[in-house]
Amino acid sequence: MVRLFTGEQEKFLRDNAWGKSNQELADLINLQFGLNVTRIQVKNFKNSRKISSGLTGQFEKGRIPVNKGTKGMFNVGGISTSFKKGEKPPNYKPIGSERIDKHGYIQLKVSDEGKYSDRWKLKHKLMWEEANGPIPKAHCLIFLDGDKKNISLDNLQLITRAQLVRMNQNGLISDNPDVTKTGIIIADIYCKIGERKKQG
Repeated sequence: MVRLFTGEQEKFLRDNAWGKSNQELADLINLQFGLNVTRIQVKNFKNSRKISSGLTGQFEKGRIPVNKGTKGMFNVGGISTSFKKGEKPPNYKPIGSERIDKHGYIQLKVSDEGKYSDRWKLKHKLMWEEANGPIPKAHCLIFLDGDKKNISLDNLQLITRAQLVRMNQNGLISDNPDVTKTGIIIADIYCKIGERKKQG
C-alpha cells in the first residue's frame, strides 16, 4: 500500500497542525514539499494518525487567525513563516523538472505561475498533443506496453473511454504492444455489441 506521506512529511504535519484548518495545512505541506494533496486527504490522514489541530470547527471569540496581516493562500503560516517576494523555497523545482505522481505517471513542470495544479502536466499527454493536437472529448491515451514511464509516440495510443472501460473489464491491456493493439480491436467489438443491444 502506497503511503500518502513520508516520515519527514508526517512529522511536518504534526509540527504544524496546531491551530490550522485542514485546507491551511494542505496548502502549507504542498508548498513545502512540492505535493498536490487535497484538504480531504489531509483530514483523513490526520484522523487515521490521531493528529489534532486543536480546532473545534468554530472560530473562537478573540482568536487571532494564523494568517492575519498576510494575503494569499501561501501565507497560511503567518508573516514569520512567509516567503519574501522573489524568494524560492528550498525544494523549488525549475520549469522542465520531472516528477512521478501518485498514479505512477511522469509529470513535467511547465510554469511557475497560476494555480499549483496547473504548473505540472502529464508528460505523455504533452508529447502526444504536440504531435497530434488536443485529445478529443471522451478519449484518452494508453501505453501499449503498459509501462507509464516508457513515453514515446510509438507507445501511446488514443482510444475512447468506452474502449478503455471494456479493456479494463476484460484484462485486454498487456505488456506486449501487439497484444494490447488486438485488445483495442476486441474492446471496440464489445462496444458495438453493447450499442446494438441498447438499440434493441
